[in-house]
Amino acid sequence: MAPAPHYAPAPPQEPAPPPGDPVKLKREISLLSGVCLIVGNMIGSGIFVSPKGVLLHSASYGLALAVWAMGGLFSVFGALCYAELGTTVTKSGASYAYILEAFGGLAAFVRLWASLLIIEPTSQAVIALTFASYMVQPVFPSCPGPYAAHRLLAAACICLLTFVNCAYVKWGTRVQDVSTYAKLLALLAVIVAGVVRLAQGHSEHFADPFAGSSLAVGDLALALYSALFSYSGWDTLNFVTEEIKDPERNLPLAIGVSMPLVSAIYLLTNVAYYTVLAPAELLASDAVAVSFADRIFGVFNWTIPLAVALSCFGGLNASILAASRLFFVGSREGHLPDALCMIHVERFTPVPALLFNGAMALVYLCVEDIFQLINYYSFSYWFFVGLSIAGQLYLRWKEPDRPRPLKLSIVFPLFFCLCTVFLVAVPLYTDTLNSLIGIGIALSGLPVYFLLVHGPDTRRPRWLRAAVAGASRHIQVLCRAVVTELDPADARPKSQ
Repeated sequence: MAPAPHYAPAPPQEPAPPPGDPVKLKREISLLSGVCLIVGNMIGSGIFVSPKGVLLHSASYGLALAVWAMGGLFSVFGALCYAELGTTVTKSGASYAYILEAFGGLAAFVRLWASLLIIEPTSQAVIALTFASYMVQPVFPSCPGPYAAHRLLAAACICLLTFVNCAYVKWGTRVQDVSTYAKLLALLAVIVAGVVRLAQGHSEHFADPFAGSSLAVGDLALALYSALFSYSGWDTLNFVTEEIKDPERNLPLAIGVSMPLVSAIYLLTNVAYYTVLAPAELLASDAVAVSFADRIFGVFNWTIPLAVALSCFGGLNASILAASRLFFVGSREGHLPDALCMIHVERFTPVPALLFNGAMALVYLCVEDIFQLINYYSFSYWFFVGLSIAGQLYLRWKEPDRPRPLKLSIVFPLFFCLCTVFLVAVPLYTDTLNSLIGIGIALSGLPVYFLLVHGPDTRRPRWLRAAVAGASRHIQVLCRAVVTELDPADARPKSQ
């Protein structure tokens, strides 16, 4: 009798996903990663390089510290308002999502258009160039580095971080964690050095701290504006609300931990600067932290340029993460092509949105006077932040019974809205031409909205619809991506 055939056991297989499980972004951002995202984006190159803007307009160390404290308090109010908005409107996209919820598609699209054309790609290109500048500086210590070297290194930085965020969300958050720890360590070294100098009796710069203070309203406004530039980034976590673990708990808690931490670090760092550097020395320096290191750290002064570069690296990573989610949500709401709301079928990252964001930043690197473009968006940025907080007040009136896990006193959004009016008026008064250009860039989205976004698809030219559909198919195949799905509780019709 023939022996019974022997069959090898089948290799083990990965368990199939449960039927009906939606393909969507995964909640992988923990409380610690959320804190690192906020702190890492807020602490950019500003506190290392240009705190002299506050001193220049306040004209005394005492008033400068008061302005830094006011900037921190104002930012805390804004961040707390965003904590309520983020737990009420549980979608990624920050101010875009909140304006969309409160005021509809037109206002939200104008905000998205301004971000797409000027705010996000310009700020990322500038951060990447600042990173490149500090990386090249040790190679060319006595002269500026070559133009091409700065641009190529900045482009490599953008490409690397885009790849990291395309690979896995956790890779991006780990890069953020490490860079945040590095910059906090550098600032701690600056603070400790300043405290030691004070303990040694070097307090001569604080003998009469308010002498010569400039109390003109215009000067105080410009000083506060300079401080708020360094505090910007407190809304970073609201761009990724849908990827936060237990957002009703972790979003407000991350904001509550980050804001006092950053405010305290900024105040103590400036005290350290003021202890070591006289006002004239600080105002004459193009990089205050580097001048501080030259005086205090001796042969280890190279650590500060490295810390600035790492700070920029982390800030750029957070900006790429946030901006890609903004374009992702805009596409999902029907304001951008559908291809941008696709996610990788295995890695669950918005690969097309990340690639689009990286391509826009690379395009803006080709602009020789890229820093000039920064001047165009101050008005738009604060206007839309203020509009989103006004939306918070409107939703309180329109939907009083809507569930709000966190509900602040009405004083917080009212105070912030009044302050935002002031911040919008300042650039209009002090930099009218650039502000008007920024307004024009934002309003240029109106014809795009009415011609290509508003109304049914049948109103658009057939060739355009065919081209967009063909491009979407190719992107889907190349990126191994599918259109994301929303939880039924979050689903809503696309906005028009």
